[in-house]
Amino acid sequence: MDAISLADAKAHLSELVDRVEAGESIDITRRGKPVARLTAAAKRRQPVDLAALQALTATMPPAAESAAELVRMMRDGERY
Repeated sequence: MDAISLADAKAHLSELVDRVEAGESIDITRRGKPVARLTAAAKRRQPVDLAALQALTATMPPAAESAAELVRMMRDGERY
C-alpha cells in the first residue's frame, strides 16, 4: 500500500484512480497522518438468468427423500 499527501493526491487524482483500478490501495495523508484510503469499488454482480435456472432444475430428477429425512440419515449415520 502506498501513501501520498493530500496536495499530491489533488494534483494527480486521475493517475491515482488508474492505479486503484489496477488493484492498488492508496492512503492519503494530511501532515503525515493517514486520513483516507482509495480502494477500488466492488464490482456489480450479474443478475441471475431465471429462465436458465428453471430450465436446469427442470432437467434434474426428483429427490428420493425430503431434505429433513436426508439430514436425519446423515446425522444418525455419524453417531458413535
